[in-house]
Amino acid sequence: MKGIKVVGVGGSMAATSSSLAALKIALAGAEDAGADVELFSIREMNLPFFVPAAPEVPEVARRFTETAYAAQGLIWCSPTYHAAMSGAFKNALDWFELLRSREPPYLTDKIIGLISTAGGTTGLQAINTMEFVVRALRGWAIPIMIPIPQVWQIFDENGHAIDPNIDRQLRSLGQEVVRAARQFADDGVSEYAGVGELMQE
Repeated sequence: MKGIKVVGVGGSMAATSSSLAALKIALAGAEDAGADVELFSIREMNLPFFVPAAPEVPEVARRFTETAYAAQGLIWCSPTYHAAMSGAFKNALDWFELLRSREPPYLTDKIIGLISTAGGTTGLQAINTMEFVVRALRGWAIPIMIPIPQVWQIFDENGHAIDPNIDRQLRSLGQEVVRAARQFADDGVSEYAGVGELMQE
């Protein structure tokens, strides 16, 4: 059985981020399932805007993309801004263009779990936009997707989920990323890939 690495990407540029709190809980679930986890916070990375064919690549962007490429699974979590993922989060994903010439390119066959947070009644729009990017990067999104509405009443000041159901769901997402990534690593196939191939026929 191969070791599994899961990389978390998310949060916001805010000093206190509910999306980062949600991501940390999901990563704890992945760690409980036996994965080695690493977190990349949008605020802490503070990535410059992605510029195609730029002469210099920031070290933080290179380490971020290389770490993600070496992982078997990822968990993404973005706040919902105006019915989509945040601009800072999308910019981080744009840096995966550095992986275009790899073999395989981008995030081919990586298992990816998706979470969004929203101040309003739904965060599903951000999930939808993230899923478009997963497909473009040739990854596989797990069916467990967690949009968290009215996030201001979900987490306390320490980043703990007040609602035990949300805590359980986030941990379950992390565990499912590990299960699916391990299946891919051990068997070279995943039921998610099979479903995707049927849909493309």
